[in-house]
Parts: sequence; C-alpha cells; structure tokens
Amino acid sequence: MLKGDFDYETKGHGYAVQRRPDPRIAAMIHAAMGDARTVLNVGAGAGSYEPTDRYVVAVEPSARMRAQRPATAVPALDASAEHLPFDDDSFDAVLASVTVHQWADTARGLAELRRVGRGPVLVLTFDGVALDRFWLADYAPELMTAERRRYPAISTIAAAIGSTAAVVEVPIPIDCVDGFTEAYYARPEMFLDPKVRAAQSAWGFVDEAAITRAVDRLGADLASGAWDARYGHLRTQSEFAGSMRLIVGRP
Repeated sequence: MLKGDFDYETKGHGYAVQRRPDPRIAAMIHAAMGDARTVLNVGAGAGSYEPTDRYVVAVEPSARMRAQRPATAVPALDASAEHLPFDDDSFDAVLASVTVHQWADTARGLAELRRVGRGPVLVLTFDGVALDRFWLADYAPELMTAERRRYPAISTIAAAIGSTAAVVEVPIPIDCVDGFTEAYYARPEMFLDPKVRAAQSAWGFVDEAAITRAVDRLGADLASGAWDARYGHLRTQSEFAGSMRLIVGRP
C-alpha cells in the first residue's frame, strides 16, 4: 500500500494472511491486461493480484508491507505512486489494486500511472456510492462514512487513466479469500475476530467506542438469530454485487 491516510508501518501486519488474492477476481484483472507482457504493480503491498506469467515490477513504500511479500514474488522497490521512477511508456500495463484511496495526491498518482503505461491502466477499487448495499452499514455506519470519504469517485479515476475507460462491477464470491469487508457478506461471524478487522484499514478510521458498539450488537444479533432473520439468505447467495470496481483505462 501507499503512503496516505493509514499507517501500514505500525498497523499493516497480517495482510499476507488475511488479504490473499481471490483467484476469480485475479482472473478478471489478468484478462483485462490482454497480451501485456510487462506489468508495473503500484502500491503492490504483499503482492495481491500480481500476475505470475508476465514480467512484473512492483513498487511499495511501506517496509512492513514489502516484508510480507512471498518468496515467489519479485522484491518491491521503495517508491510511491506520485513519484514513479520510470520513463514514459515503460510498461505494457499498469496495475493499482485497492490502493488509490491511500495516496497522498490521487490526481498526481493517477497521472503517473498513465504516464508510465503504454497500454491499459487497471485500477481495482471501491465505489463509495455503493457502500450502503452491504449489511454492515446497519451495524457500523461510521465505517461506511469513513470509507466514503476515502475513495476517489469512479468517474475521477476513469477520466484520469485513459482517453477511454471501462468500469466493471466485480462480483464477490461467497467464499472470497481476499478479506476486505464485503468478502464476508455471507460470513458475519468473521467480523467478531479482531485479526480480520485489523487487515481492513477502514476500521482504523472508526473510534473504539463505535467499533465496540458494532461488534457487540452484531454478536448479540448472531446469538439471538436476529441477523439470520434479516440477512440469512446471504449465507447461500453465491455472489454479492457490492462496491468493488475494476476500472480499465486505455490511451
């Protein structure tokens, strides 16, 4: 992840375990890269969604996140989106996966992605307008408010990364292994685990009293059956149309 509103140096532990790339989401991303052979992964973190069948260069400013990259991944360079140390048109494709909301200067970072990419620029992010589709908004409205402030508008990203851009709604599978919040739409018990919440930066923007209220209420509703009475149908719903978006910009 990139320098911005969340301190990954002190709070970024556990990402390699809780935030593993989901193969179905990965397949969508890799297909959108087309025949690109060289890929720059910006805000590469622990390596989620990097292709393994192409030449990859990764940049990541957080030492803690770089240290969590698997031995099979390329080492990440210490660099940020706003200052990419590459010439114009250096890569066939550029990827920024769940990172744009972390950048100190979103406009500059997006411009840099477009500058160094001669082909598609892919941004995996979330649409703040669609956050209220998720039942967690009923338990932790403060979390959704914080997230909505953080995510750049989809239209802003699309306009910055290409003369044309496609916005794709990414369906979230019921057994998604990438532990962002909506990944647990059918597994509400997971939010009772502090390790799960620790790998979701959104909780870092909610005060402890609000977190306690949300978790206690959810725990009580799960114990009483109130959650299942209201949302139990999600436990067998194979996919969830949430807020995840893949934006593909072309020069």
